[in-house]
Amino acid sequence: MPRIPLAEGDPHGVLAQTQAQLGRVPNLYGTLANSPAALQGYLAMRDALTRGVLRARIREQLALLVAQENACTYCVSAHTLRGSKMGLTDEQLAETRDAADDDPHTGAVLRIAREIVRTRGRVADDGLAAARAAGVTDAELAEITAHVALNTLSNYFNHLAEPRLDFPEVQA
Repeated sequence: MPRIPLAEGDPHGVLAQTQAQLGRVPNLYGTLANSPAALQGYLAMRDALTRGVLRARIREQLALLVAQENACTYCVSAHTLRGSKMGLTDEQLAETRDAADDDPHTGAVLRIAREIVRTRGRVADDGLAAARAAGVTDAELAEITAHVALNTLSNYFNHLAEPRLDFPEVQA
């Protein structure tokens, strides 16, 4: 049972915007809408990052990895479904959750993201050097950190609110 209910009403129209963008309103968003400012802030950051240097597939992989690292079953479930719809195989989804990928650059992006999560941003010099040696740029490092923050927000809010899972369950 959810610890925080779905928001009642949509006085700022943010849920209607979400419905228009996604074709549905996931329970995470419906619950976060108890504070329209919180939902709008989350969506604004998410939308801004879609215009960055990281491709959609890597962004989705980052969301799945961060959800796994934060043990968020809601987001692991959501991003497993989204990743499969983007063409990631079950094996690739499992590898992503372990910060691995056949592509060396993508693997480096996932490993540095995992290190950012695990060290709370205090990545050792050798970890940063390894990412750079694999071609991870400073712009990518900034966006990777932003994706960690964005997805940690949704993971932590899910832990607090415990919204009803509205995706096929995949345990973190």
